[in-house]
Amino acid sequence: MTPPIEEYALIGDCQTAALVSLRGSVDWLCFPRFDSEACFAALLGTPDHGRWLLTPCENIVSISRRYRGDTLVLETEFRTESGVAAIIDYMPLRSGALDLVRIVEGRSGDVKMKMDLTLRFQYGLVVPWVRHIENGIRAVAGPDTVYCTAPVPMQGENLHTKAEFTVREGQRVPFELTWCNTYGEPPKSRDLEVMLADTESWWSEWSARCTYSGKWWEAVLRSLITLKALTYAPTGAIVAAPTTSLPEEIKGVRNWDYRFCWIRDATFTLYALIEGGYHDEAEAWREWLINSVAGLPQQLQLMYGVGGERFALERELDWLPGYECSAPVRIGNAAFSQFQLDIFGEVMDAMFHSRRAGLMLDENSWRVQRHLLHFLEDNWNRPDNGLWEMRGPQRNFTHSKMMAWVALDRGIKSILYYKLPGDEKRWTQLRDKIHTEVCDRGFSQKLNSFVQYYGSNEPDASLLMMPLVGFLPAEDPRVKGTVRFVERELAADGLVKRYNTSPEIDGLPPNEGAFLICSFWLVDNLVLQGRIDEAIERFEYLLSLRNDVGLLAEQYDPKAKRFLGNFPQAFSHVGIINSARNISRSGGPAEDRPS
Repeated sequence: MTPPIEEYALIGDCQTAALVSLRGSVDWLCFPRFDSEACFAALLGTPDHGRWLLTPCENIVSISRRYRGDTLVLETEFRTESGVAAIIDYMPLRSGALDLVRIVEGRSGDVKMKMDLTLRFQYGLVVPWVRHIENGIRAVAGPDTVYCTAPVPMQGENLHTKAEFTVREGQRVPFELTWCNTYGEPPKSRDLEVMLADTESWWSEWSARCTYSGKWWEAVLRSLITLKALTYAPTGAIVAAPTTSLPEEIKGVRNWDYRFCWIRDATFTLYALIEGGYHDEAEAWREWLINSVAGLPQQLQLMYGVGGERFALERELDWLPGYECSAPVRIGNAAFSQFQLDIFGEVMDAMFHSRRAGLMLDENSWRVQRHLLHFLEDNWNRPDNGLWEMRGPQRNFTHSKMMAWVALDRGIKSILYYKLPGDEKRWTQLRDKIHTEVCDRGFSQKLNSFVQYYGSNEPDASLLMMPLVGFLPAEDPRVKGTVRFVERELAADGLVKRYNTSPEIDGLPPNEGAFLICSFWLVDNLVLQGRIDEAIERFEYLLSLRNDVGLLAEQYDPKAKRFLGNFPQAFSHVGIINSARNISRSGGPAEDRPS
């Protein structure tokens, strides 16, 4: 049986990541980066689609786990009737190879352990050729080669590699799994204990740079560590999540690949990193952004690969049954080709606040931004697929038009504040025209609220962004009415849904969990309206949903009380960081971003 999503913990090396279950199995890992096809896929299939299990042979009395200090080194302790053993899981920062290391440590008594390694490539489809080598095995499948070494005998059985051994008090048994290109040099032997100490030291030193000093410090720091783990170090890109196709409804079809970088996350992520004191990471993220969007304005995409790749062709993997039989399993994401107006606003907003934060911008940045605004002048009134990547008909989404306003507003402010060249007068006239149209056509007098798209009666949590981007002040009666409408129609059990899903609206069967970033947006609105006690109550409830090692998924099912969607989700952890700052003292992102 596949463990619940909340029973997984994350380890990573800032280029890829693995998910480790509470029971000691690595069920998801892509070699050598987040979106690679050489992976363990037990999370989306069965153990025969790839898994690495290390666990006691005997009955387990109790399991506890934690990250060791402020690091990404995971420690899981198993208590059995005969003793106590722990598994220390970590991925060292790249040193010429991709490693996943698991050290079994005896803490008391004698504990009999078992290992079951199932190596598969191409998302669980390809069985490699495996042969024994000194201290382990070598598995080859086309361009991918994996070595597994340990000081215990291993044997093959039904296309699995297995081992049994006993760990005694004070004993440490190290296992190393290393990927390399088949046609490259084989990995060199390294001291795994030294690598462990170096990995712990690196993460501890990185965490010590955190400058956040407000309330909920532990939650904020763990979220920053998670963001760093979701960073692709060679480019500075941050993936939305390290997984694909974890369902938004169990046995549903809303299963998407999130191992890409979304433009709309840019400003939120930028603020989160800056609030934490991580200007180098913010600068790298900003540089990735400007490099990725370079090109013709009409070719601007809502998402890119970690290297700025533009193609994310969507495919379905019919040999994988999906997480808890939630099919189809998809790789790639067809949304990359959609037209979405809001991303123009996000790019302009991110660049504006980069300048305000003192991040370096090269001479091409403003030239790219001006081209985007010239394109927007002729295309802002086009219907689009909207923030939520609707697979139904294109519409005049209120949020999309609002973000077109943001793009022009930040362009005008860039001219005024930084003396950059541009047509201030023409852009001001268009900005005001869009504002008037949104207020006229996107607002329902009957509902006393802004609505999802022009002429509809539908609520949408994206409308909570209005005061957060400065479109209207938080105290405006129309904003207050919109917040009440969202609370009434989309909020329940302390959480907020994105919108009312239906085939008519988004072209897919209905139902999904509550989208956690929307719940944080509501917290931010309550802060701006002076409803601080309510904001704190909602925020602390959201924190209570984190799993035992402080992680959040994309969505949450309040009825089943379980995570849904891809995990861990960068946007959810960005929400923790920014909302904590908004509540803890004035001048947080919710107040600062519009200025």
